[in-house]
Amino acid sequence: MLLETKTKKLQDKNIASVENLPSFVTKTLDKMNENAATLRYLATGRSYADLKFSTRISAQSLGHIIPETCWAIYETLAVAPQYLKFPATAIEWIEIANVFETKWQFSHCLGAVDGKHVAISPPPDSGSYFYNYKGFHSLVLMAIANANYEFIYVHLGTNGCVSDGGVIACTSFYKMLKQGNLNLPEDTPEGFPFVFVGDEAFALREDFLKPFNSRLLNDQRRIFNDRLSRARRVVENTFGILVARFGVLKSRICLNPENIDDVVMACCVLHNFLRIKTSQQYTPQGSLDVEDPETHILETGLRPDGANIAALARGHTRNASTEAKRVRDLYTNYFNNDGKCRGKTK
Repeated sequence: MLLETKTKKLQDKNIASVENLPSFVTKTLDKMNENAATLRYLATGRSYADLKFSTRISAQSLGHIIPETCWAIYETLAVAPQYLKFPATAIEWIEIANVFETKWQFSHCLGAVDGKHVAISPPPDSGSYFYNYKGFHSLVLMAIANANYEFIYVHLGTNGCVSDGGVIACTSFYKMLKQGNLNLPEDTPEGFPFVFVGDEAFALREDFLKPFNSRLLNDQRRIFNDRLSRARRVVENTFGILVARFGVLKSRICLNPENIDDVVMACCVLHNFLRIKTSQQYTPQGSLDVEDPETHILETGLRPDGANIAALARGHTRNASTEAKRVRDLYTNYFNNDGKCRGKTK
């Protein structure tokens, strides 16, 4: 694994005795060892008790060092605009939409939205507060991905017992979306609004499209669902890469919720950093979804799996507004006519 390779290189520099070195050098080496321990923890998910043997740092000290280093990683990389940037202007949103249209043939798509339950060890006396529908305790990681498998928004903190349809309502993204404060582009001259896409766990809105119910499909709606799936699966693939590379997300995270937030957010921003800086190493062949442009046959890339990561449950059918239904029908008509994929009719 890429992270483990980098960690080993860092640790190899700390093998020599440092007893006779100047204090500023030993402090530097100590910090390198702490950084290496943090990267190894994120990459493997090994317990502090296990890591103390390879890092020569006590489990108690690791309990302070690793969350603090994760916080520092997030703060350092997130402030760099290219590593975790939430669009602030209509132009930035349009840039995202253009890539979605080019890569996945979904017009005016601003991002693919999804969430995952991340397994945790519940705090004392928390009862069923974090207990989810899958039968384990969790915090929910909500995310928006762009067409390049990079996160543009992440939110962790909603307790697992919250109904999955209500999870997104707890995020600052959704609150700003409902209030009209995201600086989204104006509708196109043809009347198409720019939209986010998600699966059945979410509510249909005029700015947030979801599939038609499988029991109410005809040929036209199947084509719409297929096109939406092409765009939405990007976030599934992004989660798959994240979980495959950061083993801590495959295990039950036994920290307090505040420290879990630092750990998971560090994983997300490191994911973006590695996608941008070392994409061929970080996401080698087989990691990403690949679709044949002629046959449209999909070779599926990585997907999140394991007993300690779970998808959001399908939401209950909600009464969508007339305008939300009109927008979905507008896209359905477009994908069946002017916006039809060449070589694919159903």
